[in-house]
Amino acid sequence: MTETTKFEITEEFLRAIPKTDLHCHLDGSLRPATILDLADKQGVQMPANDVEGLRKAMRAGEMCDDLVDYLRAFDITCKVLQNEEGLRRAAFEVAEDAAKENVRYLEVRYAPILHTNQGLRLDQIVQAVLDGLNDAERKYDIKTGLIICGIRNMTPETSLRIAELAVAFKNRGVVGFDLAGAEHNNPAKDHREAFYLIRNNNINVTIHAGEAYGPESIHQAIHMCGSQRIGHGTRLKESGDLLNFVNDHRIPLEVCLKSNLQTRATPSLSAHPFRFYLDLGLRVTLNTDNRLVTDTTVTDEYLLAVKHFDLNLDHIRWLMVNGFKSSFLPFREKRILMRRVVKEFEELVVKHSNRQKKPKTKKSDEPPRAEA
Repeated sequence: MTETTKFEITEEFLRAIPKTDLHCHLDGSLRPATILDLADKQGVQMPANDVEGLRKAMRAGEMCDDLVDYLRAFDITCKVLQNEEGLRRAAFEVAEDAAKENVRYLEVRYAPILHTNQGLRLDQIVQAVLDGLNDAERKYDIKTGLIICGIRNMTPETSLRIAELAVAFKNRGVVGFDLAGAEHNNPAKDHREAFYLIRNNNINVTIHAGEAYGPESIHQAIHMCGSQRIGHGTRLKESGDLLNFVNDHRIPLEVCLKSNLQTRATPSLSAHPFRFYLDLGLRVTLNTDNRLVTDTTVTDEYLLAVKHFDLNLDHIRWLMVNGFKSSFLPFREKRILMRRVVKEFEELVVKHSNRQKKPKTKKSDEPPRAEA
């Protein structure tokens, strides 16, 4: 584009463009009012009885000591996600919230094992979430996929059991398998058997890595577990050799700016490697991580990137395309959707350019004259 630098990237424009969210945790993205309503219906005690009090109790959007401290908020949300009604509603609402800011493709992830406290079977837990996502797809212009997570600090046998669950729901809405949870001292290589099963069944893999531990964690995710995307990857910059490998093999990074700041994966936004990765040509995507716990949206993440990393219109287009390219959609569906969103993006650029070029009418300081 010839006049990229003259185009003002506004919040309105960023909200309007088609977007993806490839890294979004179900249990970190509930509406506070929904948590309170579900808690009331289920007789679950909450740390507060009003929305603002609950947000404060969960420290939504506030700085945490580290990733482990950040994860404590999930103890609250998981309490109301122990039945099918809660799971289905949460899934529908996160997709609804995404659709309302024009997210066209959403991948929701969660760990089914964390929702068995009241006796639900694992298959019931997965089906309830898929039902909620399907409800949203029928109502809104959004496509969704479900990523099932194993947990790093649980046993490898548990991860294998969850991997078997992912295999059972392949082609029924589950599009990938992940390993989440406390990264430090919980290496991905311990869960290799689960990933062997996943890869043998041709299921997509994305793994949280390089968030609370160094590039060794990313190396394990890729070379020992076959990860095709990296969740966060903030510390990839510490190994130039691995960084070049990730770039050469077009392994996408699921960057979550506000969350990375909140968990202290980066000491500040200015120290975040996002712009460095972008300039090197890495396949960087922008995502929410947790809409509630981090107090963010995809639009907020784009706006944050524009303000702090001096992005222009070409950068925004690149990030948008990266998101759709990196999705776990089947190739043919991806190609059709890509054509549609790129066309829509270009039309929005023209629309907003014309609006910005339109001269503003200058009001006269003189009072209007009376007609003769």
